[in-house]
Amino acid sequence: MPVGNQGGFRYSGSPKKGTVRLAVLYTTGAEPDWPDVLDPQTGVFTYYGDNRSPGHELHDTRRWGNLLLRDSFDWSHQSTEMRRRIPPFLLFEKAAPGRRIMFRGLLAPGAPGLSSDDELQAIWRSTGGRRFQNYRAHFTVLDVSHIKRAWISDILDGRAAESPHCPPAWSEWVAGRKYSPMLAPATTVVRSRAEQLPSDATGRAILTEIREAFRGREHDFEPCAVELWRLIAPATGRCDVTQPSRDGGRDAVGEYVVGPASDPITIDFALEAKCYAETNSVGVRDVARLISRLRHRHFGVFVTTSHFNQQVYSEVRTDGHPIALISGRDIVDALRSAGYSGLPAVQSWLAQFNTATPA
Repeated sequence: MPVGNQGGFRYSGSPKKGTVRLAVLYTTGAEPDWPDVLDPQTGVFTYYGDNRSPGHELHDTRRWGNLLLRDSFDWSHQSTEMRRRIPPFLLFEKAAPGRRIMFRGLLAPGAPGLSSDDELQAIWRSTGGRRFQNYRAHFTVLDVSHIKRAWISDILDGRAAESPHCPPAWSEWVAGRKYSPMLAPATTVVRSRAEQLPSDATGRAILTEIREAFRGREHDFEPCAVELWRLIAPATGRCDVTQPSRDGGRDAVGEYVVGPASDPITIDFALEAKCYAETNSVGVRDVARLISRLRHRHFGVFVTTSHFNQQVYSEVRTDGHPIALISGRDIVDALRSAGYSGLPAVQSWLAQFNTATPA
């Protein structure tokens, strides 16, 4: 495809002139500060723009990728004729070994159930004390198993939606912004130890920083665990940390809010937290204690700076216990998604849990 072979944004045409006909998004899946993620259960792909370091305005990037995102998402909410100007986005991902590349799907800007504000967000990051903005974009992977070469040729000729080789899912999206996502329902998931812990040095350093912050006062990790859960589940409402001597097997109890803002309902949950070293896994006894305290129509949250051993993970999932298992990698991912991607930022965030009394 004549789209170049450099950078995350590769295209035929000019973003500055609004004439891009075909766009390729390339991801390595290995940039922890910019975690591009495909959710196979919903078909939603999260992709970060190309303003990834300070010194430039949001749209003033070398490949003009953020300009392409801005215009594509803007046009997607306008008329059919404006959506015809949006290039089909093809997603490719680096695959091991060597220089192999995997095709992951045909993308349409936006997703069912998301507002225009949620679909494309300008988020703040900080590096070396300098703040800058970048885009976080949500696309839908359409239900298209393969792309015909004949359609690629027609796209480059300016006949994307009109081509007889155009996939129905793309033409329907252009005509009425109708999404037909490619869904892959989840099977029972039991993550390995490696999948539960960060694979990069910075991620491991972040977990070490958290453990050291609560060394000798592990009970003080419980409020931190509550705030980490809020980063993962922003709809969490009231959540109270219990007294260590009277926790009844629960380090915190709270409410998760669902429904419209004018008439919400709450679901109660119990949270357990363990500030464990990487070599100390969460075992059956730890989780059984939380399970025994769950009441009817309640769910549980278990947050650990370590990982869950395979036996307890398998039992929780096989028996269908309603418990969210938050491991070390999840903690790091949540902090990074909230903008705390480096040690200084994490240290600043942890300062709110410093309960030491000055001399």
